[in-house]
Amino acid sequence: MTTATPTVGAGVQATGPTTRAARVRKRLNSRTATLVSIVLALLWTIPTFGLFVSSFRPEDQIKTTGWWTFFRDPQFTLQNYQDVLFSSGSSGQLASYFINSLAITIPSVLFPIAFASLAAYALAWINFKGRDWLYIGIFALQIVPLQMALVPLLRFFSTGVTLGGVQILPAWDLVDEQKFAQVWFAHTCFALPFAVYLLHNFISQLPGDLMEAARVDGATHPKIFRTIVLPLITPALAAIGIFQFLWVWNDLLVALIFAGGGDETAPLTVRLAELAGTRGNEWQRLTAGAFVSIVVPLIVFLSLQRYFVRGLLAGSVKG
Repeated sequence: MTTATPTVGAGVQATGPTTRAARVRKRLNSRTATLVSIVLALLWTIPTFGLFVSSFRPEDQIKTTGWWTFFRDPQFTLQNYQDVLFSSGSSGQLASYFINSLAITIPSVLFPIAFASLAAYALAWINFKGRDWLYIGIFALQIVPLQMALVPLLRFFSTGVTLGGVQILPAWDLVDEQKFAQVWFAHTCFALPFAVYLLHNFISQLPGDLMEAARVDGATHPKIFRTIVLPLITPALAAIGIFQFLWVWNDLLVALIFAGGGDETAPLTVRLAELAGTRGNEWQRLTAGAFVSIVVPLIVFLSLQRYFVRGLLAGSVKG
């Protein structure tokens, strides 16, 4: 009797959380929860659908009636996209800005992911002096507002680094398309603290026996990182990549400051801001331009959705 009591108690304690989790799962899978989810999804999708419909409506209709009247008198036109993407006027030429956004966004996503994954592995599995303090410092950088770093970083690009009257690093002095490098550098710096912190949490939870077995087999740190760590943290990399892509693609402030507003380097967001300011009455062009700007983020999110969900759920349940 004495030995059986802890066993029963342990069984009750072990099944308690499982029972609660089962109850929560059952409630989330109920018809009411499903109906609520469908209603919320529809409410969330309606504005995007209205934007999509409006982008194909003629100018006279979009300025006089709501997009929901399309179903009563459906009329299509591609003139809005023709004007926005390829016209030579002040309200067009979005195609070149679209390319600029891709040129800014893709490297600004790949660079932080590459550097952060290497740094996270080193902080998690390589013993060196001051490792914990370095990790704390990186973690603390997340609380620094982006706006506080804009002026020092811009000064770093324009004048370089001077210490005691001695020029340590020269000014960058970049022009035209070369200014893309400044935007890449800025976005990489701003993204690294959070990316390192998140990837460190993933990498540090990898089984130690797996790392030890690889070392016994003679694997070096580069080989362990390339053949073992990278495949296991793919969901985390995808999650960070999606967040960073959406942030950089929708960014206006950083790109406007470090790339300028010229046609050679300005991203799509800068051009859309100009359309909203100078062509506020050209609603048909604004709707077409806005939908062009969200197509790529939607494609990226939908294509990486399964990795994104796995990355969010990884580490939430052990065993």
